[in-house]
Amino acid sequence: MVTLDNGKLRVKIAEKGAELQELFSIAEGINFMWSGDPAYWGKFSPILFPIVGTLRNNNFSHNGNTYSLSRHGFARDKVFTVEHTAATECSLLLSSDEDTLKVYPFLFHFRIRYRLEADTLLVQYEVENNGAETMFFSVGAHPAFAVPFLPGTAYTGYELFFGREVTAGRWPITEDGLIAESPVPLLEHNATLPLSHELFEKDALVFKQFPADSILIRAAKGGPGLEVTWKDFPFLGIWAAKNADFVCIEPWCGIADAWNAGGEIATKEGIEKLEPGNVFSRGWQVRIIPG
Repeated sequence: MVTLDNGKLRVKIAEKGAELQELFSIAEGINFMWSGDPAYWGKFSPILFPIVGTLRNNNFSHNGNTYSLSRHGFARDKVFTVEHTAATECSLLLSSDEDTLKVYPFLFHFRIRYRLEADTLLVQYEVENNGAETMFFSVGAHPAFAVPFLPGTAYTGYELFFGREVTAGRWPITEDGLIAESPVPLLEHNATLPLSHELFEKDALVFKQFPADSILIRAAKGGPGLEVTWKDFPFLGIWAAKNADFVCIEPWCGIADAWNAGGEIATKEGIEKLEPGNVFSRGWQVRIIPG
């Protein structure tokens, strides 16, 4: 376990999956990360790579060959190498090997960087194509934040604030974990979305080209909050397990297959393309809002 501490925040990151497992505000005395209770969902903040979501029939095709990948890919189950660690920053690395090549035929370095700046944690994803052909991949975040933040407050007393009024339909997820044919209305000139367990009865809220780049998780009556900010992630998921006291804010570069996807990875919706020798980089951050 890697621990970073700058006197304001303490974070802990597991080598398995390079997974963020603690986000502790020293001033507030609160760990804002979900507990990982396996009775509901035994993860904290899995990293989604080299796909986001589910493939149709759990398969994709490339150069005439078919490969099988489970939902969200393999990075969350792999042990990363700790490349560098200091008091307030670290980097962890996953590289392609014989096992990954059996299910994903691309040579890569996948690096995760964590850094503390005052009351903010910055997370950076870097994908390097080490092969001789174009690499196709997706990458996404899946952090689960514990709600409510304070004892004596209720899940239904919290809301998501988008910074401005937004209009966006959600893309339903089919029973097979695929993206349905068309969106359904959800947000119509709304600046906030009240949290409730019923909100996630039909799985995640999935958005394409969400018209905001930050979400503030806050109690409607005040108190400490969390602001999650991202840039250049074209898809967004918001999710919680059934009756669980957390909410995931998930910026994605990629999305599950459509219900009628053809299976060819090069033409998959939302797929990222990376030429040999090039590096792809995207980041998100979470800031503690004092109570």
